Amino acid sequence: MNSFHLTATGHNINYLPQYIADRHGFFREQGLDATFSIPQPWDLVLDELADGSADMALGGIWVPTMYHTRVKNYTVFAQIANRCPLALIKRGSRDGFKVADIAGKTVLMKSGGGASVGLFFKMFLRENSIDPRSVDYIQDLDGLMLGDLFQGGMGDYFVTDILSARAMADQNPNVSVAMEMVEQGDVPWSVYYRETETITPELLDKERRFCTALAKGIDWVLQHDAESFQDELAELFPNVPVHVAVAVTNTFRHNGMWTSPLVPRGGFDRWQVGLVDARLVKEPLSYETLINDGPVLAALDV
Repeated sequence: MNSFHLTATGHNINYLPQYIADRHGFFREQGLDATFSIPQPWDLVLDELADGSADMALGGIWVPTMYHTRVKNYTVFAQIANRCPLALIKRGSRDGFKVADIAGKTVLMKSGGGASVGLFFKMFLRENSIDPRSVDYIQDLDGLMLGDLFQGGMGDYFVTDILSARAMADQNPNVSVAMEMVEQGDVPWSVYYRETETITPELLDKERRFCTALAKGIDWVLQHDAESFQDELAELFPNVPVHVAVAVTNTFRHNGMWTSPLVPRGGFDRWQVGLVDARLVKEPLSYETLINDGPVLAALDV
């Protein structure tokens, strides 16, 4: 049995297949004694990679992108989330809502877990021919604080994770979920990476086995309606009503949140354009610059 430590930027429902792989023993089947940590603040995942306490980090691909050649190079091996897990909440009913309605309004966006929320939402506006500069943002506050402020009357819209959004709408009849970003196309939202210079054949082999277990976790979730494992969801996400966790899981199952550990080229290229527009990089990076899909392809026997 080989030790394998993963450091992650958070505990999120879009990471569910990884949790299932751990709970159901899929990592151990691959000879991996997998352990996990969620350091605070989130960017300490980079320190855990640097000091060797972690074999791999889980987080947004925007970090390896903006660090490339500037600070340190990281190589991405796999993904867990193939879609954006955010939602847009509005006041009143969602009936008649159009994306164009957002222009000229004030949008609250949670932060604290990195820049992904703002990066994706502004990219989404640009893709829908809305100038992000036509919108006012309040985004330098904690998500729970912004949620309370939004319900108290601040702003016109609130962008947060879909689990929190549905829970809020479930408990507050005065707000509704206007749209869910999981329906808005592929993007490698959450990926696994490590420092390029530290990669060894031994680590590549462990990453292959990790990807084999992860793929099995993804397949398991896709094959089981969330109602059938709602007890596990309740244990994993105790602060959310279980019927909300079940509904979100099934929404993700049916809308491409989980497909394969392989990072898709189309989603990668789309996200790179968004990161260029956000000024994180001057030009889009090529797939091969950041991605080593060898461990996943070996795991999938492709």
